[in-house]
Amino acid sequence: MQELIDRYGRKHTYLRISVTDRCNLRCLYCMPEEGMTFMEQSKLLSFDDIAEVVETAAGFGISKLRITGGEPLVRPNLDQLIGRLSSISGIKEIALTTNGLLLANQAQKLKDAGLSRVNISLDTLDSARFRFIARRGELRRVLEGVEAAAKAGLGPIKLNCVLLKGINEDEIAEFLRMSYEQPLHIRFIEYMPIGHDDAGWRNHYLPLSRVLEVANAQGYAIDSANDEAPQGSGPSENWKIRGGVGTFGLIHPISDHFCKSCNRLRLTADGHIKPCLYWMDELNVRPALGSKDAMNRLFLRAMDIKPENHEMAALLAGEAQSHIPTERRMSQIGG
Repeated sequence: MQELIDRYGRKHTYLRISVTDRCNLRCLYCMPEEGMTFMEQSKLLSFDDIAEVVETAAGFGISKLRITGGEPLVRPNLDQLIGRLSSISGIKEIALTTNGLLLANQAQKLKDAGLSRVNISLDTLDSARFRFIARRGELRRVLEGVEAAAKAGLGPIKLNCVLLKGINEDEIAEFLRMSYEQPLHIRFIEYMPIGHDDAGWRNHYLPLSRVLEVANAQGYAIDSANDEAPQGSGPSENWKIRGGVGTFGLIHPISDHFCKSCNRLRLTADGHIKPCLYWMDELNVRPALGSKDAMNRLFLRAMDIKPENHEMAALLAGEAQSHIPTERRMSQIGG
């Protein structure tokens, strides 16, 4: 089997697949509250198209998939896609990233179709603040989704919290306590400037060193948990409060980027392979559909053009960058 190895020696075994750019929330770090123009449904890759891309990827050693959006659960019949992808030889794990609003009614169906586990976005534990950050939706429904996922066996469950300076940093201690008291993996994520280099991002960016400062202030003894971190923790730096039942992780693409160990590619909902989340470079898969040789060449080309790193820290420091940043929003890429 030929492997997907880029110019910097990184082997790629992970494909993130966006199935829609639509979302039932308007989180302030992801998209504007009003005025978003979404793709026409005819521009989305069909389930047949996605399966064809994954079959090629699996032939190169891709074994892990993550279904993303937008909000993937707004795509009808998602369980049917999960079932098809889980039957492809070489695919060992399929995960899902979701905001959780629609999860309670779909968790068991997705599990039965072959879904392995879920990551659920949860940036606050306060109902009013949830409405402020997400601009719509109810926190109660997300928590119901967490319960349904646990009941369906979609664990270990990871809760993704994007830290925003001046907005939810005062909840770090409460999230840490959750990781101590419950068998959950809380993942704190730095705010990234995907699709919008503006004052809002700079004003709300918070380095994740703050999490360890809060843990210390709370008097917690913490130990490295990288050896016992949940499967698929990827770039997360993992910790455990001594005596606790869960863990917490730090994903810091800005203050301590993890590009040197990147093993992933992304497939956008409209059919483009992105070698790097941040840069504009994309490869359109549609002309290669129906041709195994053409699809193979596309994946190998992605390895040729993948950059060494994303240089987001340079943006924060006001320094020049070597490539052109993407103009897509995170919801249009598939996080």
